[in-house]
Amino acid sequence: MSEVRLKISPPWVVCVKKLEAMFDGDPQIAFNMNYTSEDPSVVIACNNGDKVAALLKILPTEYEFGNVTLKVIVDGTPSNIAFTNKKELFETAFKGNPVFCMAVSPVDDGYAWFSAVYVIFQNHVVQFFADNIADAFGVISTLYQDIASELLIGDGANGVYFCTNVEVGKLGKPLGEWP
Repeated sequence: MSEVRLKISPPWVVCVKKLEAMFDGDPQIAFNMNYTSEDPSVVIACNNGDKVAALLKILPTEYEFGNVTLKVIVDGTPSNIAFTNKKELFETAFKGNPVFCMAVSPVDDGYAWFSAVYVIFQNHVVQFFADNIADAFGVISTLYQDIASELLIGDGANGVYFCTNVEVGKLGKPLGEWP
């Protein structure tokens, strides 16, 4: 008889796994996690001052899960960079990260009436183990855009839309227009 495991991952552990999925491929970022329920925290270490400054703007200092608060510590010395726009902010935060495709701003294309920024991630299903009882393998399957929408909620992320890249030629445009 196999051993039955009835515990599920606490939400702060799943949150850290999502952060890891988003940033673990970045060669300039390292993680250190403390999973104790008394004082859970995640340290995101980076020695690139511009990237540290960007991360401090797009990540919150904590995530709340009922009576447990996960502290987010960006470890590194931020540069004095003054980001001129959110497109530049996200390009800096994700430079060298393989999950990031590009940031697009319609304002740059002459559409001043609409000032949103689109941050586009790889068209790839993200999977990680999380004791998910609704999945036969215990994993969560999601997209980078969903992780970003949930976790990149710092002040610098206001007015930013997270998207998944499309394969050229695979997606038709119903009326042949935008984008």
